[in-house]
Amino acid sequence: MGTSSSSNRRNQNPSYYQNPHHHQPLPSQQLASYSDPYPAPTPFAYSPHPPPPIYNSYNPGRPNLVPHYGPYHNHGGWAGIRPPPVSVPQPPPPPYVDHQQAKKVRNDVNVHKGTLRLEVDEYNPDHHLVSFVFDAMIDGSFTIFYFAKEESNCRFFPLYPEVCEPFKFPFQKGVGQKFSQPSGTGIDLGFFELDDLSKPSAKEDVFPLVISAETCLPSVPTKGSLDDPSPSSSPHMQITQAVIQKNDQTGFQVKVFKQILWIDGIRYELREIFGIENSAAESFKDDDPGK
Repeated sequence: MGTSSSSNRRNQNPSYYQNPHHHQPLPSQQLASYSDPYPAPTPFAYSPHPPPPIYNSYNPGRPNLVPHYGPYHNHGGWAGIRPPPVSVPQPPPPPYVDHQQAKKVRNDVNVHKGTLRLEVDEYNPDHHLVSFVFDAMIDGSFTIFYFAKEESNCRFFPLYPEVCEPFKFPFQKGVGQKFSQPSGTGIDLGFFELDDLSKPSAKEDVFPLVISAETCLPSVPTKGSLDDPSPSSSPHMQITQAVIQKNDQTGFQVKVFKQILWIDGIRYELREIFGIENSAAESFKDDDPGK
């Protein structure tokens, strides 16, 4: 009896193979016991590919691509908000550069600034004299200033005329000539402070040493002096502005700061181009059309 009863119970409750990957759905009563006052959110819908780019309506000819910010989601009926498109600022335009072409002008006289020297006057040891090499296509004159200020029309005036009066010396045309200031016309540099001799003024309108080389074509041949050449046009000038430095071994040395040309009422500042200064004497001839 007991055996048959046990057998009957086994037949009434058969054992089945349970699939380990299969999950039985929960009864509706169990789901109801965990109900939430808010509706269940709609499952996320993931797009397998990003949505196509959006084009601006105001420029259909050249669409602007909007960057992609990930898949578009709809959470509980609320549409996702895309960030606004990022506008890339245009690069600023390149700065304007004014290219000025160098002008070729005729220079009738040229002082070789690398040859400018201050030499002791053998008859007046306390004074110094100026010397240099120059080329001239036309006769003219040199005027030597100390502590001279530039005025209008490229004219210079000494600040201390009672101490260092400017001297004017005539010259004739020729190439590779050496100018030496005559004895007795030099200057006593001990009168000035070394700091004042070694630099120009703050505005660079006063220089310790200024050499003005002036030429002017006469309208007709005259026998007059260079002081009255009866010019046919405004004079041409080359101005050399320099400072004076003290060297314990060699004494005073001249350092050229700049050179200026005054041609037909126009002021030019000379620039060295590809070592033209070294070959100036070779190309400076009487029939040269000018530089």
